[in-house]
Amino acid sequence: MIGASALLHAADRDSRPQIVVHAVRATAPIVLDGVLNEAVWNFDTTVTALTQREPVEGGTPSQKTRITIAYDDAALYIGARMYDSAPDSIIARLGRRDAQTNSDRFTFFVDAYHDRRNGFYFGVNAAGTQYDGVLFNDDWDDDTWDGVWEGKVNIDQHGWTAEIRVPFSQLHFQDAQDHVWGINFSRDIPRNNERDFVVFTPKNGSGFVSRFVDVTGIADITASRQVEVLPYLTTRAEYLQHDANDPFRTGSKYVPRLGGDLKLGLGSNLTLNATVNPDFGQVEIDPAVVNLTDVETNYDEKRPFFIEGSTIFNFGNGGANNNWSFNFPNPDFFYTRRIGRAPQGGLPEVDFADVPAGTDILGAAKLSGKIGDDWSIGTIQALTTREFADLSISGQRSRLEIEPLTYYGVTRATKEFAQGSRALGFLSTIAVRNFQDNTLRDQLNRDAEVVGVDGWTFLDSAKVWVLTGWASLSRVSGNQTDMINLQRNSRHYFQRPDADYLAVDSAATSLGGYAARLKLNKQKGNFYMNTAFGFLSPKYDPNEVGFLSRADVINGHVAASYRWTEPGLFYRYIELGGAAFKSYDFGGDKISDGLFHFGYIEFPNFYSIDWNYAYNPQTISNRRTRGGPLMITPPGFQVGIFPRSDRNRTFVVNLGWSIYQADYNRSWDLFATVTWRPAANISLEVSPEVFYNFEKSHYIDTFDDPLATATFGERYVFAELKQTTVSAGIRLNWTFTPKLSLQMYLQPLISAGDYERFKEFARPGTYDFNIYGENGSTFDAQNFVADPDGTGPAPAISFSNPNFNFKSVRANVVLRWEYFTGSTLYLVWTQSRSDVENIGALEFNRSLSRLMKTMPDNIFMAKFSYWWSL
Repeated sequence: MIGASALLHAADRDSRPQIVVHAVRATAPIVLDGVLNEAVWNFDTTVTALTQREPVEGGTPSQKTRITIAYDDAALYIGARMYDSAPDSIIARLGRRDAQTNSDRFTFFVDAYHDRRNGFYFGVNAAGTQYDGVLFNDDWDDDTWDGVWEGKVNIDQHGWTAEIRVPFSQLHFQDAQDHVWGINFSRDIPRNNERDFVVFTPKNGSGFVSRFVDVTGIADITASRQVEVLPYLTTRAEYLQHDANDPFRTGSKYVPRLGGDLKLGLGSNLTLNATVNPDFGQVEIDPAVVNLTDVETNYDEKRPFFIEGSTIFNFGNGGANNNWSFNFPNPDFFYTRRIGRAPQGGLPEVDFADVPAGTDILGAAKLSGKIGDDWSIGTIQALTTREFADLSISGQRSRLEIEPLTYYGVTRATKEFAQGSRALGFLSTIAVRNFQDNTLRDQLNRDAEVVGVDGWTFLDSAKVWVLTGWASLSRVSGNQTDMINLQRNSRHYFQRPDADYLAVDSAATSLGGYAARLKLNKQKGNFYMNTAFGFLSPKYDPNEVGFLSRADVINGHVAASYRWTEPGLFYRYIELGGAAFKSYDFGGDKISDGLFHFGYIEFPNFYSIDWNYAYNPQTISNRRTRGGPLMITPPGFQVGIFPRSDRNRTFVVNLGWSIYQADYNRSWDLFATVTWRPAANISLEVSPEVFYNFEKSHYIDTFDDPLATATFGERYVFAELKQTTVSAGIRLNWTFTPKLSLQMYLQPLISAGDYERFKEFARPGTYDFNIYGENGSTFDAQNFVADPDGTGPAPAISFSNPNFNFKSVRANVVLRWEYFTGSTLYLVWTQSRSDVENIGALEFNRSLSRLMKTMPDNIFMAKFSYWWSL
């Protein structure tokens, strides 16, 4: 019998325990029912003791656990007996797959490739809810991967038991006669806020997968040639509001669709995923937002083809267990929402138009896995179709191409050395368009490429200090009109009149830039430190396949924290930290500066509170005038406080309050998340939020006027903005069985913006304004017409009423039934309604009444898929 009670009592708790667990071959079939009545579970080669990480690090578990590992020619089996002295106290909350229900839970971790950095995990809770995901970068995990495996549980008078079956086709491992894998196990006992492991990462330590103990005894197995086929059929019914004269919409539309996915195992280490006419319909709609900035909204990816196995495409963050960033706009080198996004071509003035909501993906393929001992590779190739808009002008119909045929390619490779102590990686992305309509050449880039190298090296054998970084080059090509637009957009603003190092090149047909970031991290011990330096050149642009909010940044920070991990009289855990940071543009202007403090305390009753404070001295903004001259940003400060109750209770409350105070901007945000679990299979989460923002200088528009010599022949118009937003996220999860669940989501939102005291920027490098209606200028508040000098020679300028009152409700209901392992039926209903008025007052009752009277859009969808393993 193998015990693990001494695993973390060695003098060096950061060293990997030198014990070995033995797996046994099953000589008879194992019936997966959660009852450990097969002979194989009676073997003496079991793990019989775990060690607490929570609540007492290194303590003896409150309950005993016995775990056995078995296998046959096709799969790995785990049998676990969780003894419990009070079986009636076992918490068994049922949830959909991967739902965090704070139940008694058992998890199996495996590093089958034995590289000490990557792996998988498979878990079940006492109600039978399944959990799975991937482990990467030694410390991190991602639950977006869903494997095809089985887990069953049973509660009896001794506690509860779990049986897990993981087919070898779901794991990556090297071909060998005898196998040595890394493994770990954990058990959660939420009524004690307890989590026990065979081996864990200390609270002042780093590394998880590298600590796994070895399992031997697995021999004479091969990864079966994994061939999985997943055909699907969907039907979609749309009932949308429309104008009575709209020739393209009758109010109803029915769209059937047929497609399929293929997963092919290439040996034991590589997997090829392919999809034809893929269904990338999202089962949860994107939240409504009111974006008044010059940066596009970044939405989460929800499409399974892209999120599963996506960690292999992570770039620039390996080695270190944290990557703090203070005002550095880290690029997302592969923003998967670019593939299949809404068509980008513009429309002329029309009476009616029928525009596709997204671009169809003709096909996509993904290859990922390992080659040899130390190479990890991944590549995605996708082709999107040409898309057209149907137009109606004065009764005449026509078609206009608004998205050309486009190819996207992403390739990633990483080579590790000395068991992950060092690594060197490579990334390339490419987008190429095939234009059939030349008018699109003025609007879209012809092609774009990004290449990058990244890596890390630990500076000491104990892996306390790690140096990590990346460098990248980008190149975008197109015709002259397209390149002018690219140089002038919000990521670049080359037209800034007082930037002597920038200029719009009207003859350019390409734009090439460079970027890099270097980070030093101390990641073990009670004292942590992180420092970084990075830059994005003005011409750097990865946005055809990636996501970048802005270029032209030179940034650096120094951050540190200290952690008290041993419980004291009034706390269980404390962390205090701080940072100093600065950013400049390539012209030497200081565009951000600050000091930041943060703290966190967990109390003996498992309540907690964290907070932060930041002070920002005066800096210069090169963006507030949206391509105009520099403007001072006055000093300010922010405070945030976030208390939380014990997450393992039936009723959980998380609160948050933050403020920002400066001469030019005052805002506050109050929000909460309340979770109630009235039954073992039902949870209700309500997240209300109220946000108020008063901004003295919100950008309105820019107007040409040669007489505005102080601001380079342009008038930059601003106004004071008072914006109030009230919203909530309401989510109900009702799980009938581990395979059958109902999820309902509702998001109401009301946002009102009131603009007043319209004015123009007075002179570069200041925070001075000329207020319309004062000092000889005039302003017509009814028609929004301003005359900068009254009866003088300057022409009047006019703009539309910017006041707004936006109301929206989005609802989503999803019934999911995994009627057979890997095969799923979805029934989805989505309803949305919205209303906009040009009034700035919130008028909550009026807004709610108008919203409820607005006719909704309804979409119903059914999706049927069937999984075959050949």
